Amino acid sequence: MIDIARALKTASATGDVRFGLAETRRSLAKDEAKMVVFASNCPDKSVVPSGSRARTLMFSGTNVELGNACGMPFPISVLAVVSPGESNILSA
Repeated sequence: MIDIARALKTASATGDVRFGLAETRRSLAKDEAKMVVFASNCPDKSVVPSGSRARTLMFSGTNVELGNACGMPFPISVLAVVSPGESNILSA
């Protein structure tokens, strides 16, 4: 079992992670997103279209906790992992 918070922080620091609903939708439309991570209180969990190759992950914490896990000083409801960098997040 991997530490999701640590994996997200590593992915944010070393990879390509897009934050927010608009950026996530854009990444999905371009078929760039490998994984979409939702906060437990994300208001719109129907972002990933059917047939998308992107995996989904439900983060157990709120959007504030997801922002903190990514090392960001703001709440994040949803994010797209385009490139995991040195993180093992895609094995979650």
